[in-house]
Amino acid sequence: MDYELDESKYLYLLFIIPVIVLIFLYNLYWKRKKQREFGNPELVKKLSPERSTFKSTLKLIALLLALTSVIIALVGPKIGTKTETVKREGVDIVFAIDVSKSMLAEDVQPSRLTKSKQIVSQIINSLGSDRIGIIGYAGSAYPVLPITTDYSVAKMFLQSMNTDMVSSQGTAITDALQLAETFYDNPKTSKLLILVSDGEDHGEGSQEAANEARKKGIKIITIGVGTEKGGPIPLRDGNGRITGYKKDMQGETVTTKLYPDALKTIATATKGGYVYGGSTKEITDYVKNALQNIEKTEFESKEVALYETQFQWFLGAAFILLFLDIFLLERKTRWIKKLNLFNEKE
Repeated sequence: MDYELDESKYLYLLFIIPVIVLIFLYNLYWKRKKQREFGNPELVKKLSPERSTFKSTLKLIALLLALTSVIIALVGPKIGTKTETVKREGVDIVFAIDVSKSMLAEDVQPSRLTKSKQIVSQIINSLGSDRIGIIGYAGSAYPVLPITTDYSVAKMFLQSMNTDMVSSQGTAITDALQLAETFYDNPKTSKLLILVSDGEDHGEGSQEAANEARKKGIKIITIGVGTEKGGPIPLRDGNGRITGYKKDMQGETVTTKLYPDALKTIATATKGGYVYGGSTKEITDYVKNALQNIEKTEFESKEVALYETQFQWFLGAAFILLFLDIFLLERKTRWIKKLNLFNEKE
């Protein structure tokens, strides 16, 4: 995505101009005061008959205009020349993120859920003009953010996701896929579902749900987060301190593991793909390559004004004014004498 830098901050430099004027006036006052101390002003004037008050004022004006031109050039003024129709093309991408308690396991650091959010955030950063939506699911599916092109808002909602947002526990992959189908509001747009999970409890009903998704033109990429060795599920108090680990009915500590086969089955059913969530860079590269093989469709077009930067004219004016300021001598010239703007003739 392209962003234009806001250079309007350089306008604050214009406050330098009144400061320079005040310094000039104070210097003028100081000189006249010293002249009065030296002797009679009329006598001092006769001793330096060629000195022009107007020329020093003219030099100041040239300097101030040059400075103003430089500041305006820094701002980068633009003038609209024509309008153009800009078409926005891309893929509708829905992220379905597992927020079941097993995602609290810390067999990947800092935790499976935190790692999942980091992965999704980096994928979003790598996207171009695609639209995105977010779903959280455990025992049921929950819409976090409907389809949008506002990536900054998407990442804000993403970071707020936690295992308490869905009250019922389990892994309702079928509900997640069915909810994702409602996010795709444009039947002509290519559809991609990126499912991030540890794959636990995904077996029952997941195959049928994936088949239904394929029939509706949804391709699924699954990302497995966790390790096949697994780890316990920590229990924390209100301050975030670990107070113990989740136990089963027999009082044994529960060990949750990554089940890649379940995730691979879901992806294969839609002719998508599975990738292990170990390296974030490898995942973003995988998704970028996958998107290159998905047809982009137009979902927005609008008229925009094209602007051309005009800073060069102001820089040119500043150069000419500085040239004049340097070569203007503070002595009277014939045309200055004729004008007699400051009643300098005797």
